[in-house]
Amino acid sequence: MTESNPDIEISRRRLLGTVGAAGAAGLALGAAGGALAHSALADSGSGSAPGTPAPSTAGSLSSLGATKVAFQGDHQAGIITPLQAKGHLIAFDLTPGAGRTEASALLRRWSDTARRLMAGETAATSDSGIALDAGPSSLTVTFGFGHSFFERTGLAARRPAALDPLPNFSSDRLDAQRSNGDLWVQIGANDGLVAFHALRALQKDAGDAARVRWQMNGFNRSPGATGTPMTARNLMGQIDGTGNPKPSQPDFDKRIFVPAAGPGPAEHAWMAGGSYAVVRRIRMLLDDWDKQSLAQQEQVIGRTKATGAPLTGGTETTEMALDKLGADGKPVIPSNAHARISAPAQNGGAAMLRRPFSFHDGIGADGAPDAGLLFICWQADPLRGFVPVQRKLDRGDALSEFIRHESSGLYAVPPGPRNGEYVGQRLLEG
Repeated sequence: MTESNPDIEISRRRLLGTVGAAGAAGLALGAAGGALAHSALADSGSGSAPGTPAPSTAGSLSSLGATKVAFQGDHQAGIITPLQAKGHLIAFDLTPGAGRTEASALLRRWSDTARRLMAGETAATSDSGIALDAGPSSLTVTFGFGHSFFERTGLAARRPAALDPLPNFSSDRLDAQRSNGDLWVQIGANDGLVAFHALRALQKDAGDAARVRWQMNGFNRSPGATGTPMTARNLMGQIDGTGNPKPSQPDFDKRIFVPAAGPGPAEHAWMAGGSYAVVRRIRMLLDDWDKQSLAQQEQVIGRTKATGAPLTGGTETTEMALDKLGADGKPVIPSNAHARISAPAQNGGAAMLRRPFSFHDGIGADGAPDAGLLFICWQADPLRGFVPVQRKLDRGDALSEFIRHESSGLYAVPPGPRNGEYVGQRLLEG
């Protein structure tokens, strides 16, 4: 994979950096195909891939807040960037009468703002001052286009077939008002104020060109919260992130990013180096889950809760022995266990890079938490990544009893911008 070097100059605004971990580079990532499943992006390879933070240094100290992520690169930031502590997802629809000209101007404004904020600078106009005391804190801003964007901008001929709507799944309970959208933005940072500052700035930048369709907030374990880097746990208490494809693997780019010379028509070449994001709000029925015994929970997942190791033994990273039988003659990892059904080996090698946020939106009238997973997965082709795995989960995953898919979206995320370019320029001006 072609590498570029993120800006490592310490923010000029970061005069007094807080002493802490130098970013989340050691953290594994995770989440689920239908909800949980394999992950872990953390890679031991040297160098900085595009979109990964490079720790800024001042003397012998490093600062979590001073860590920057490059805006420019082969791929947009926020795809292979290590998971951040805070996140916001927001979708916009172009306003009536807005088309390609307005969309181009909007993406130019958004790109300028994202570039500035990711470098630890203030927004160009009407900065709110929310993050004046903080550095960039590994801020990333990622932009994508929904299926409807192409009709709205007169670019239907340039819409890739991979962006065709996802099929219906029997377990879906989707809210149309919190699904899809012309434009999608993912914001991540290791500081809550920095993340909200970016959200607010981009919302103001939308002006009269686009209106908010839906917005969701998420979180993850903070970098440095554990004594040593380790895979995070989700809100079910499960270690969630073990088998994500890693950048060091020879087929990583082929699985995650659209090839430069793909099989599609020339008018789709603007997506070369881009990726497709499937976004699902997955409610976890935590009260029902917590009523299960530890043994029952482990049978549902197919892994031990304490270590994440497969029920067939070993450690978290040990391969599952799917053919192993117990004394009762039954598979040690049940046939409907989530880990078994979602395993790449059980799905023709289908793989996706899972990069989620957990969410908690309060307590409902019934006393149950409205909480779960903002599932985000990345792949070169969702018909070969997310769709086959979700179809299989939909037919018999033991975890389905404890989760509810409440919203969904699929977005074409173009490649990273070149110097002086705005995100999506190759589509909108090509």
